Amino acid sequence: MNFASRITRAPIPFEPTRSADLCARFAAQPPEIVALLEGAAGCSPYLAGLMEREADWLEATLAGSPEAALAEVLAAPDGQGSEALGPLLRQAKRRVALLAALADLGGVWPLEEVTGALTALADKAVHASLVALTADEIRRGKVPGATPEDAATAAGISAIAMGKMGAGELNYSSDIDLICLFDDSRYDPDDVQDARASFIRVVRRMTGLLSDLTDEGYVFRTDLRLRPDASVTPVCISMSAAEQYYEAQGRTWERAAFIKARACAGDIPAGERFLKALTPFVWRRHLDFAAIQDAHDMRLRIRDHKGLHGAIVLEGHNMKLGRGGIREIEFFTQTRQLIAGGRDPDLRDRRTVEGLAALAVKGWVPESDAAELTGLYRAHRDVEHRIQMVNDAQTHDLPTSAEGIDRIARMMGEADTGAWRKALRARLERVHDLTEGFFAPGEARALPEMSAEARAIVDGWRGYPALRSERAVTIFKRLKPEILSRLNRAANPDEALRQFDGFLAGLPAGVQLFSLFDANPQLIDLIVDICSTAPGLAAYLSRNSAVLDAVIGGGFFADWPGGAGLSQILAGHLATVPDYEGKLTAARRWQREWHFRVGVHHLRGLIDAAQAGREYADLAGAVIHALWPAVVADFAAKHGQPPGRGAVVLGMGSLGAERLNAFSDLDLIVVYDADGVESSEGKRPLAARAYYARLTQALVTALSAPMADGRLYEVDMRLRPSGRQGPVATSVQSFESYQMDEAWTWEHLALTRARPVAGDPVLAEEVEAIRRQILAAKASGSGILSDTAEMRARIFAAKAPDGEWEAKIGPGRLQDIELVAQASALRAASPARRVEQQLRAGKTAGHFDAATEDALQQAYRFLWRLQAGGRLLTERPLDMAAVGAGAQAFLLRETGASDLPDLASLLAAHGGRAEGIIEIVLGPAKTTQ
Repeated sequence: MNFASRITRAPIPFEPTRSADLCARFAAQPPEIVALLEGAAGCSPYLAGLMEREADWLEATLAGSPEAALAEVLAAPDGQGSEALGPLLRQAKRRVALLAALADLGGVWPLEEVTGALTALADKAVHASLVALTADEIRRGKVPGATPEDAATAAGISAIAMGKMGAGELNYSSDIDLICLFDDSRYDPDDVQDARASFIRVVRRMTGLLSDLTDEGYVFRTDLRLRPDASVTPVCISMSAAEQYYEAQGRTWERAAFIKARACAGDIPAGERFLKALTPFVWRRHLDFAAIQDAHDMRLRIRDHKGLHGAIVLEGHNMKLGRGGIREIEFFTQTRQLIAGGRDPDLRDRRTVEGLAALAVKGWVPESDAAELTGLYRAHRDVEHRIQMVNDAQTHDLPTSAEGIDRIARMMGEADTGAWRKALRARLERVHDLTEGFFAPGEARALPEMSAEARAIVDGWRGYPALRSERAVTIFKRLKPEILSRLNRAANPDEALRQFDGFLAGLPAGVQLFSLFDANPQLIDLIVDICSTAPGLAAYLSRNSAVLDAVIGGGFFADWPGGAGLSQILAGHLATVPDYEGKLTAARRWQREWHFRVGVHHLRGLIDAAQAGREYADLAGAVIHALWPAVVADFAAKHGQPPGRGAVVLGMGSLGAERLNAFSDLDLIVVYDADGVESSEGKRPLAARAYYARLTQALVTALSAPMADGRLYEVDMRLRPSGRQGPVATSVQSFESYQMDEAWTWEHLALTRARPVAGDPVLAEEVEAIRRQILAAKASGSGILSDTAEMRARIFAAKAPDGEWEAKIGPGRLQDIELVAQASALRAASPARRVEQQLRAGKTAGHFDAATEDALQQAYRFLWRLQAGGRLLTERPLDMAAVGAGAQAFLLRETGASDLPDLASLLAAHGGRAEGIIEIVLGPAKTTQ
């Protein structure tokens, strides 16, 4: 479509006499073109001058499409030398400026196409300049080792576009912000300084070529001050030096600036590699709510510097930096991106409108607010462009006179300036209303009434590590009244305060967490809930406060994805991490968040103890399933691929039965099949047996090694064939023969719960088939019951119950019921792994009647609720006095008891009934082995 057919609006001439004279030569054009040209020339002296100077080109352009005209203009500087480049780029600037203005004023292009055309010109100008000027340096022999072909990539110079240029959002009379770096990895260390000196000359000449005002005009005012430590560094520095600076000294405003950064010219692939290396600096892995305060402070400094405080007065109002201006919307968007973009790459969009849309999709901004801010942003940018079109001035200030305001209104096509002024003021106020509450911190309220004991506890907070910094103290001062007020509303305020005190004392630092609370007050309720109910979970949270990110990061209260879903999520997450240690760190962080989620859901009654046990097991299985390939790959890099068919990891015990609690360790066995291959083939080959033994040790280390950020799980390998005396990994042939010919009854009992959780799926199927064959072969053994009874007696002799509330160890307790369940599954040759299913298998096989099974099932459910609830509350033996009233109430809710005496009575009744049944089912132990 040609230009005229796409015009939807036109400015109203402010100086019609001049515009009529200038546009006489275009009188034969369609009326839409004439009205647009008259309006543009009648409102903007600058555009009138461009139309006069480029009249022949404009007349030809108006006959075709604006996109074709833009492409032709942008192609003109290609391949030009530095001498010819200056005039060509200035001509291109005039033509693109005129084309973009008319397309904007006429509604031919939306905002994105207008800013995109201006940005495309800037990209072309910077790239052509770098290429041409670098070619000059190469011809003079100033770039060590460079050939003429290297000029195409500016011999390693990369221009990083920042700000609006990086986002493709240049305004009409924008300067361009660049950081110029060179890829020092392209040069020998001895040549780097010579290359650096040459590149400094190139960048200085490029700046002059673009910025200098000649009789042809200028191209772009170029600002290089966003580079690292600009007051003391040259205009072009090495990428390694820049990376070291940002890692050691980078500030929040620089992080925000790099949201929009884009490699735009020169060696673009090198620039993209640099930006990728900077990802951890820009995008923090935790939810960075401290960025809100940083952004607020930055806004205040800008306003102080520009004198922009106070009520809105349209005359002279700064549309970019003033109250309700463009920068408010940009800061609002970028700050939220900084907060959550480290966890969610979908939020890492350079563009403001698209960034707002992504934030709305992910729930960080209400959709209605995002839509309204988008409309306000577009309207503000329209006004900004027209302010700059008047005289090609890099200003964002509305005119200071009523006449000047009238001119801008007419450029917007508005005949009623009064109505336009009113609408503009309303838009500015609305932007302020939508954004100010997010940035401006509230004032601290007075502290609630407290007892002398409570006051002493609160006064002691001043000495805690989390409150060492002045910034942490400032944020916490605002939070403290709200925290104390909510603690006062707990069922037992004094107890809740003591538990919160323990939580606060365990925090190593406070700024990030306090900022998180400040921005999300609902988290304070969660902390109070945890502190007043589950001291064990509070202690866990104190050590791993970053898990709170997951609560507000989206999906925390969504449906459980299941074991397979979790494995897929973690595998996808680990696939984005390039190095092995990074994968382990990412897995630990990921596991902690999901582990915390299970605990919170259980604490709040969103799931019951049975579901919590299943979810903890799903989580552990997913971690092993996703980490196993990473462990194998890292090990194979040193010793070659696994010989033969690989290995399978079996979950035993509670993991195999899919019933873990908050502090369960993992019982594992590794079974491999070397398939006749004697050794691996790699840098350091190993014999098959040694290979799989050391690979298993590598897995155990990955899961259980204590690191700075904690460990994943404790791992127990004692259920492998021959226990501690046997190899840590077992060949499938040895596994089968041992279980058939040598294993004791207790090992067959353990096998009833074995479940493949990772490794080769075909081998896993074979191992499962072997398990079933073994169970079938051993089901008729005459000594199963007596051996189980003997094992039971040994357990009781080796470990006494931990206190009066013990749910796991002792006659009629969980472990006792699990033993009889395993014996039932073995005798029935049932593949069932879960306790409930194994008990049903015993009843189906006629080992006991339905009433017996029901009594054991009831006892098991009650005991598991007490055990799972108790382990959520504390990792120590359950002490009702120590855990407090809130925890007691949680356990009463879980078990259905009315009070502690009733709970004790139920425990005794279920345990006694189960003990009697088990002794009847198992009968006496063997007197000899």
